[in-house]
Amino acid sequence: MIRSMTAFARVEDSNETGSLTWELRSVNHRYLEPGLRLPEEFRQLEPEIRKLTAQYLTRGKVDIGLRYRLDPAQQGEINLNEALVRQLREVEQQVLNIVHEGSKLSVSDILGWPGVISDRERDMTSFHALALKSFEAGLAQLVSGRETEGAALDEMIRDRCRQISAIVAELREHRPAMMTALREKWETALDEKLEKWRDAASENRLEQELVMLAQKLDVAEELDRLDTHVAEVLNVLGRKESVGRRLDFLMQELNREANTLGSKSQDSATTQLAVDLKVLIEQMREQVQNIE
Repeated sequence: MIRSMTAFARVEDSNETGSLTWELRSVNHRYLEPGLRLPEEFRQLEPEIRKLTAQYLTRGKVDIGLRYRLDPAQQGEINLNEALVRQLREVEQQVLNIVHEGSKLSVSDILGWPGVISDRERDMTSFHALALKSFEAGLAQLVSGRETEGAALDEMIRDRCRQISAIVAELREHRPAMMTALREKWETALDEKLEKWRDAASENRLEQELVMLAQKLDVAEELDRLDTHVAEVLNVLGRKESVGRRLDFLMQELNREANTLGSKSQDSATTQLAVDLKVLIEQMREQVQNIE
């Protein structure tokens, strides 16, 4: 089953310490690139979070955010470091005695000074364990969302492959008429040239020229390769591993054959079918960019 790289997951959980919420957003990216926004109290979990992310995902830019709220009973007492506050005031006065200008520290300035206030040390062990457990649940939810969207992409690509195969079959059916028209067109042109070369030209010169032109402008090989690439796309869609890069390569190959087909076209019907092919391939290419 293929997976999209676009998905969203949200998981909420709680225990006796408090409640927390994970939000995960992923979009397409060439490699796996997790971006973490963690509160300071959860920074130590970052290595484990990155490890878990790599176990569930192989590609995509993933924004990972965590918010939490402690149970009021776990807030603890706030302690004021009075000695540090007095020291700050003394230093402040010494500075004012030197510069003789400037405003004094506000209460908010003092409260925001490192070490002025502190709370009771909390045991975050169970809360950290809950965070990792719920994060893994978020990853599973994200993967499920990717698979749901991937199923829609799978059907879209298969439908475009069916249409490409139908166009290739139509081109094959049209090929004899195309080659006949080509022969008539170039036979007239070569007759005019041979009138000038009549003395030096051999009797089979016209046929040789037509054979060479037919070889240059025949689209049989392109049609065969288009069929081969479509079959490989369908084969890749059935694989269980990450297939986005392989599909992207196949889109390039399909586009190359469609371009060659268009450049060899000598009639409006073939040109239109080549354009239709390129439209279908471009539609697939845009969606393939979002496959993991």
